[in-house]
Amino acid sequence: MARGSKLKVKLYYLAKIMLEYTDETHALGMQEIIDKLNEYGVSADRKSIYNDMATLSEMGIEIEGEKYGRGYIYRVVKKHFELAELKLLVDAIQSSKFITEKKSDALIKKLMSFASIYEAGSLKRQVVVHGRVKTMNESIYYIIDDLHTAISEGKKIRFEYLRWTAEKKMEKRREKMYEVSPWALTWNNENYYLIAYDSDAKKLKHYRVDKMNLITITEEKNEGRECFEDFDMAAYATINFGMFGGEVTAVTLEFKNEIAGILLDRFGKDIPIIPTKKEGISQTSVKVAVSDQFFGWLYALGTSVKITAPESVKQKFKQGIEGVNGMYE
Repeated sequence: MARGSKLKVKLYYLAKIMLEYTDETHALGMQEIIDKLNEYGVSADRKSIYNDMATLSEMGIEIEGEKYGRGYIYRVVKKHFELAELKLLVDAIQSSKFITEKKSDALIKKLMSFASIYEAGSLKRQVVVHGRVKTMNESIYYIIDDLHTAISEGKKIRFEYLRWTAEKKMEKRREKMYEVSPWALTWNNENYYLIAYDSDAKKLKHYRVDKMNLITITEEKNEGRECFEDFDMAAYATINFGMFGGEVTAVTLEFKNEIAGILLDRFGKDIPIIPTKKEGISQTSVKVAVSDQFFGWLYALGTSVKITAPESVKQKFKQGIEGVNGMYE
């Protein structure tokens, strides 16, 4: 092997050893480093290792020496990720609904490679999330990659849109392929959604990414830029409960002051809160997509909140409750 190649191999193994066996609470002495390099068939003297450590520091793997007894011990003090950051990422992956169990395990194993062997043990965490239902669509990662490609290239896409049947099988919602102009991806309520412009309906729509299938990037250019330029993703998610569409309407709600925090969490701190003449009661006006999901959210709050306007939404909510009651007569 040429001398230059040997130097590259030594630098690689030195970096591997320091990243795997050292961290904030673990360090290696110089003889331990030399012994571990020998295990990889790489011989090195102290002086050359000092030079290699300086090179690694220039590359972003910062190694620090500390006086210990009569000699020094060495550890990596700057890594790509801090342990707390890796734990946060692992927790997010494990608790994510749209990432399958199989892919969760694979991603966590990759993240563990950024930690030392001692830190990796603490990354084998079990995040308890009651009622978590992981997606079963293993191809979602390739679908997301295709969608990012289409968005960056400004191209329309065609795809099948699926739904579950009572037989627990996925079927096409319609025979005709969907064709839209993709503009953005968003993660809402633990699911990935595509925000796209539907040229036929002449408006923006959203689609669950894990229910998309057989995506094809066309050669046609995206349409609907004028709609997306003023698009507010946060406002869109707030208006569309559970990302279910409906007619966007300004709704006035009367509520007990004790649940003001629930409304602020849902609609944001900019909503108006106006005291009424009733003790302990206030009202607000918010824009929402009037849907069964919105009504379900209201129903869960019971007598703490009431629709006061418009009359059409009040009646629709009332009819919905009466319809449900009728099922239990």
